[in-house]
Amino acid sequence: MTALQMILWVAIPYAAIAVFVVGHVWRYRYDKFGWTTRSSQVYESKLLRWGSPMFHLGILMVIAGHVVGLLIPREWLYAIGISEEIYHWGATVMGTFAAALTLAGLAILIYRRRTIGVVFLATTVMDKVMYVFLAATLGFGTLATVVYQVFGGGFHYRETISPWIRSILIFQPQPQLMDHVPLLFQLHVITAFALFALWPFTRLVHVFSAPIGYLFRPYIVYRSRDAQRGTRPVKRGWDPIEQPDAERLHRL
Repeated sequence: MTALQMILWVAIPYAAIAVFVVGHVWRYRYDKFGWTTRSSQVYESKLLRWGSPMFHLGILMVIAGHVVGLLIPREWLYAIGISEEIYHWGATVMGTFAAALTLAGLAILIYRRRTIGVVFLATTVMDKVMYVFLAATLGFGTLATVVYQVFGGGFHYRETISPWIRSILIFQPQPQLMDHVPLLFQLHVITAFALFALWPFTRLVHVFSAPIGYLFRPYIVYRSRDAQRGTRPVKRGWDPIEQPDAERLHRL
């Protein structure tokens, strides 16, 4: 095991995971008001209406594919009837579609931020850095898939990258598994871990925010301050709530 192997395939992954976990805990404790997407919809919505759904749907498909391909041993898939041919077809066809959808959505979002003045002014330095590493990660991953899986003879990453990832997660690293991985896949992995290290300090933290409390909150009751509404007709569907007078309050 060489020093370069240790740095690239042991030290960098563990450092990125540590920053990812500790960074999120730190930000949640000390920057709760900054835990947001910093939405810019109020500035521009036409491009956002197309770019955001495309990107989010595509990235969810990409994440699901990575979970299946990297974290689930292929023997488990064989046990439930998913053969190598079925998996390869799904990973290649659906993976390529998901990558294209994600990159198209990301391109629209980046174009929107660069060309709409008020949106560009609302873009922070960390936003720009995040977009660079996000685009690099998606770009290298898509390029590797197209070169080796679509037009090439195929690369069996479930025999190299997948067991290496699992060895990292169970704290029994096997960096030698990454020795003969093609360069494009290696760049995809390295930029992905760099993105994970940046994650807690960017708008990406909103991934871990789910408005669950919204489903159980009580109804909000709106009351008018005007005792006399004049000649304006009451809007259909709204029942006025009368304020109790002083005498009734006294009896209560």
